[in-house]
Amino acid sequence: KDATVWRKPSEEFSGYLYKAQGVVEDVTNRIVDHIRPGPYRLDWDSLMTSMDIMETFEENCCVMRYTTAGQLWNIVAPREFVDFSYTTSYEDGLLSCGISLDYGEVRPNFVRGFNHPCGWFCVPLKDYPSHSLLTGYIQTELRGMLPQSAVDTAMSSTLANFYSDLKKALKT
Repeated sequence: KDATVWRKPSEEFSGYLYKAQGVVEDVTNRIVDHIRPGPYRLDWDSLMTSMDIMETFEENCCVMRYTTAGQLWNIVAPREFVDFSYTTSYEDGLLSCGISLDYGEVRPNFVRGFNHPCGWFCVPLKDYPSHSLLTGYIQTELRGMLPQSAVDTAMSSTLANFYSDLKKALKT
């Protein structure tokens, strides 16, 4: 109801490129403020369990480490990611993009996942400027011993829940 999720084989690695898209009732700046690394994300993103900004290079440009909860009754164990993140204006909207880095030691009880080039594009709807089209391109390599069917189930449900959780957070 909140989002549509597609997938196709990735050109970056042996997994999939997922595209998630949905209309969100709010302006682009406020939406992206809730998505980018920073104080809002942990308040509403049910999958994310921690987030630390490791280095800041300039405004809207950082290296962050975050952890995610286990999924599918912990068939998918908790993951840790270290990503370079950059947010900027793009045409009429905003772009927040990132890629994982080989950075630091993996903390105990986590599997280090890897995000190939990913991004969220948020543009206002021309006929409804108080609504925005939010499109995400995600290429996550969860790593570990996981069947592809478990990864597909986890990714599609996670991306669909992302939109409903974001919409709830924006209403508060």
